[in-house]
This record gives sequence, C-alpha cells and structure tokens, in this order.
Amino acid sequence: MNVNFTVSPSFPTERITDWYIFNTWLQRALSMSIHLELYDDFGSQRKAILEGQVDMIYANPFDASLLVRERNFQAIAGPESGDEMVVFTAAEKPFQSITDLRPGVRLSCTDDPSVNTVGRILLEPADIDPADIVTLPTDTYIQVARMVLRDNADIGFMPVDAFEALSGIIRRDLHVLVTSQLHVIHHSFLIGPALLDSREKIAELLVTLHETEKGGSLLAGLGCNRWRRLEHEDVELMIDIISTLTQ
Repeated sequence: MNVNFTVSPSFPTERITDWYIFNTWLQRALSMSIHLELYDDFGSQRKAILEGQVDMIYANPFDASLLVRERNFQAIAGPESGDEMVVFTAAEKPFQSITDLRPGVRLSCTDDPSVNTVGRILLEPADIDPADIVTLPTDTYIQVARMVLRDNADIGFMPVDAFEALSGIIRRDLHVLVTSQLHVIHHSFLIGPALLDSREKIAELLVTLHETEKGGSLLAGLGCNRWRRLEHEDVELMIDIISTLTQ
C-alpha cells in the first residue's frame, strides 16, 4: 500500500528536512511505503485533499473541520499543548500594546487561516474596523518578520514556534504585543479511510515516540516535546470552538 502524507504549510521552513527525516522513520516503523508531499500554500494542499491525494496529514485546526466532517478522516494524535500565536511589531515602533494600534495599521501575514483568525481576534481590543487594516500577504514567516523589520509593515502574525525559531538577532529587534492563550486549538494527526485499519498502530507509535532518545530528537526537530492521543470528541470540540470564534 502506498500512503500519501502531508503537513500543514504553517510550519517554519527550517523544519522541512526534519519532516522528511520523520517520514523516513515512520515508513520503517510501519513497514509501509509513505510518500511525503509538502505543499507551498494552503490552497494547493486543500486541492490535493479534495482530489483524494492525501491519506495522512498533520493538519492545521481549520483544515481539521473539512477533513473530519466532510472527508471522513479520524484524529489519532496531537501536540501536548495548543498552537499559540503572537502579534508582534518592530522594537523601535512606539506600540507597546494592541490598544496603541490605529486605523491604517499595516499587517503582514501568510495565508495560514488558523493564525490569521486568532490574530484578528487578538486585534479586537484596538477597536479598529477590519476595513481599516491594510493586509500585506506574504509566503513565509521569515518574510513576515522582514516586512516588519524593514518598516514595510507595522505588525505581523506568526505562530509562537515559528517566532521562537527566528534567530536571536532578529527577535532582539522585535517586540511581542500579545500572545494567544487559547490552549485547545492545535494541529492534529489525521488519517483517512484507507488507513483506518492501522489506526491503533500509528497512534501508538506517535504517542510513545518521546520515550526513546531517537524519538525525542525527532520530536525536537519538529518543535514538539511529545504527542498525546486524540479521540474524535477532542477534535469535534476544537472544531466547535473555532466555529464559535469565527461567527
């Protein structure tokens, strides 16, 4: 059996090699042929999902809804903690908090729907009409940071792990205005109908990965300490919360 595996494009580009290393380990552990396909953006990944080209995915919270409720995928594991994100600015800017922002603020962000939705919620204390925010989309989180540092944007949205993956020199010149604390919104390992017979085996491999030195090293490369088992109810709760936040 040939399995198509993909990962949400939201992870830092520096971890591309680590995902390929993880995929090699997973193939050997399962004695299964697994092809890892990494997409440049969410649009091309969703197209592959709709065309049935994905059997297993480390999905962002928003795509989990499509996969679970419309494509019959099942959740098997997720990170120990939630996917938090930051709203940040350049250290030299006069902004000290979200309430210092004004209409016309320039926002740099990628097309990550999870990060952008949470980010818009975090901006609400500024009491700025969405129409008065100038959105400047870019492809990667490195580019988001550069836009802010070069004064091409006033603020940026970024996942906490991507922000922490920036070099110390870059972070020194940035100032975090706010960090989300939603906890329950997170990426999830999901498997499609073709892999349901292997559900328990795959889940057990993932949730015990941290127990060995090699496994811990693999997880560290992916920016995670350990994965925990997820049940259907866990993901349904997360989907309901996201739906409430976006209404």
